[in-house]
Amino acid sequence: MDVSRIRALRGPNLWCRHTAIEAIVSCSEAERVVDDMPGFEIRLRARFPQIGFLQPDGGTQVVSMAHGLAAAALALQSQAGCPVTFSRTVSTIETGVYQVVVEYSEEEVGRLALDLALQLCRAAQDDTPFDLTVALARIRELDEDVRLGPSTASIVNAAIKRGIPFRRLTRGSMVQFGWGSRQQRIQAAETSNTSAIAESIAQDKDLTKMLLHAAGVPVPNGRVVTTVEDAWVATQEIGSSVVIKPLDGNQGKGVAVNISTREQVEAAFATAARISDEVIVERYLHGHDYRLLVIGNKLVAAARRDPPQVIGDGVHTIRQLIDQVNADPLRGDGHATSLTKIRLDDIALGVLAGQNLDPEAIPAQGVRVVLRNNANLSTGGTATDVTEDVHPDMAARAIAAAQMVGLDICGVDVVCNSVHSSMEEQGGGIVEVNAAPGLRMHLSPSYGKSRDVGEAIMATMYQDGDDGRIPVVAVAGTNGKTTTVRLITHLLAETGLRVGMTNTDGVYIDKQRIDTGDCSGPRSARNVLFHPDVDAAVLETARGGVLREGLGFDRCQVAVVTNIGMGDHLGLSYISTVEDLAVVKRVIVENVAPTGMAVLNAADPMVSKMASSCPGSVTFFALDPQHPIMATHRAQGQRVVYRDGDAIVVAQGDFEKRLKLSGIPLTRNGGIGFQVENVMASVGAAWALGLDWAQVTAALNSFISDSDTAPGRFNLFDYKGATLIADYGHNPDAISALIKAVDSMPAKRRSVVISGAGDRRDIDITRQTEMLGDAFDEVVLYQDQCQRGRSDGEVIALLRQGLEKATRTAEVKEIHGEFLAIDTALATLNDGDLCLILIDQIDEALAHINARVAEVGAPS
Repeated sequence: MDVSRIRALRGPNLWCRHTAIEAIVSCSEAERVVDDMPGFEIRLRARFPQIGFLQPDGGTQVVSMAHGLAAAALALQSQAGCPVTFSRTVSTIETGVYQVVVEYSEEEVGRLALDLALQLCRAAQDDTPFDLTVALARIRELDEDVRLGPSTASIVNAAIKRGIPFRRLTRGSMVQFGWGSRQQRIQAAETSNTSAIAESIAQDKDLTKMLLHAAGVPVPNGRVVTTVEDAWVATQEIGSSVVIKPLDGNQGKGVAVNISTREQVEAAFATAARISDEVIVERYLHGHDYRLLVIGNKLVAAARRDPPQVIGDGVHTIRQLIDQVNADPLRGDGHATSLTKIRLDDIALGVLAGQNLDPEAIPAQGVRVVLRNNANLSTGGTATDVTEDVHPDMAARAIAAAQMVGLDICGVDVVCNSVHSSMEEQGGGIVEVNAAPGLRMHLSPSYGKSRDVGEAIMATMYQDGDDGRIPVVAVAGTNGKTTTVRLITHLLAETGLRVGMTNTDGVYIDKQRIDTGDCSGPRSARNVLFHPDVDAAVLETARGGVLREGLGFDRCQVAVVTNIGMGDHLGLSYISTVEDLAVVKRVIVENVAPTGMAVLNAADPMVSKMASSCPGSVTFFALDPQHPIMATHRAQGQRVVYRDGDAIVVAQGDFEKRLKLSGIPLTRNGGIGFQVENVMASVGAAWALGLDWAQVTAALNSFISDSDTAPGRFNLFDYKGATLIADYGHNPDAISALIKAVDSMPAKRRSVVISGAGDRRDIDITRQTEMLGDAFDEVVLYQDQCQRGRSDGEVIALLRQGLEKATRTAEVKEIHGEFLAIDTALATLNDGDLCLILIDQIDEALAHINARVAEVGAPS
């Protein structure tokens, strides 16, 4: 069994709405039927009993080794604790070749699981060992390493519940919520609203104390020192037990508490000085350690933190008691579990020594042995939720401390005997204010109630009912996509929105092109949705990107499908039929929001069938209002867009709006049929977005399909009295539509300039010139700059083959080079002629045509 072409589908895709790994798996003849592999399944289950059933695909009803691979990759992740449920194995048109799709929650984990599953299957096949325990441990370890930590994950989960889109920006904890101008970002428990100045203040413990004291918040007295001698002087000034800690430390590192002798001070200073050049010496407050979490202007959670400790039983050593505590499955090495294992390290040994103990000592029954002087969960401490016990005065002091520092999310550390009364009454105080506080103690306390602090943080970024989304329109189809995308973008822009657009020409932000080339894939879509200056997005969605990586968004408000044609890259990536192609194009329809709309071509059977896959509503469009699907849809009170004589009509129930074709230059008074269809699709999208009809009418009137507005989309030029048309049409369906449009335009003599894309099927290349040969008097053939896998001259030969039975073409010329071919055609033009130029290099070819037009002084 051979595994090749492994892809990560990072968005909704051909197979599912989940992220997934897709692999092409080739099985030898002996591996295509598991039942014919003696003992394979028995050996497989012996090595991995939890693998589950091996399910056949719907086509053959036969289980192959590839099916075992898919089942193993899914089950390995599941047994390791990953939240995955979906896998699928599908036979391709190639015998013994399968597409294996397995859901993942973390891409690296999914890839590792697939690799381990392959090792498992080969071990079962060869009857060699496979260490399941090690395999699961590797997956768990990697998963914990790459997945979001508990604090960040709690905020992300709150976003998911609200339907707010998110995307992880780094391997760490930086996440973006929302799209475009509605975006917010977090890094762990810091948000876009967290002030860098406030964070700097919180890191400076001495400055923090000064500000809190100025605000009347109780804080222990003390000061900053830089030498061990000054530390001892400060201790004497305080006159009681002290705490010594680094000025800018975190997570309790380098903190020594309740010390009073010179030897203790010297040792504590040396430890703190290794972390920070400046050290704080402050009065030690007696009592418990509490963490109060302030979000916005509210106290949302509180926990009592106890240091890592063991309780003696008179039998076991301290080392053995620690091992017993660490055996608790709730304790882990990182943040994946609610508790962290207690470490018997140098710090713990030092704390034990301060109690005249060592790891081999046997404490008496009930004796409490503390192993650290701080109560951080990350060092093995425990947390008890006390949120509902906090006295209002204490809560007010914590909120005042957070606001004085300026933190929107703040962990306030309080030492006092109890939270049931104010700090002043019991001599307690605030010992520290923390930016980016850990949330684990509130999300999964050792004891008490869990608090939904992730939702509390999300509520500071988005109000109730706000999902952080901007309008997203996805456009797919064989022909008309780019024009439709550009027109919808124009309609939205005329309302004052800043629109991000992707298409085969580039990426545009508020009418400025920021990237060039074919940008109709998911990466460009994500770039638009990342951009902070985008109020709405219109995204051309090509089949290639969907197959390679899935969609660049989780769902869209509007999905437009123009048509499905025969010549759209059939034969690539196992998409060999129109039905296969329709399934790929349908992905955007399947991922319309429940409140959204699919705008579908009713006259195209493959497109109209997509309606049943739409989670939202459907608008049908067609030239013929009497088309059965149109008539039925309107009778059911649904939306339709059609042509009625000299107007495009939008209708639903008793509502009708007529848009005069004479006011839509793109259609040339309705004479260009395919442009009328593009306008209907665009109008359907505008209707779904709730645009004002007066603005839509004005925007349709101001949209001109020239080489600047819609390059390569039926651009017209006047050259010495002849009409030039430049278009990027490159498949039989596009050619057919162009021929119909040209037939409606008067001309004495018609010529065409054409090449062919090498990645099309032979039949699709020859079909183009078969059609053109019956519609044009002269054909100029040229070879594309990029042959896309074809040998030199191969495409030209196929194009000439298509002209062998031409009924009209009298002259055929073969030219090497696109620009030379254009010049050759222009040289034969006379007043009243028409020349259709099917361009390859859009920007360069249009610039060349514009230059030739300018040379003769004709307006372009």
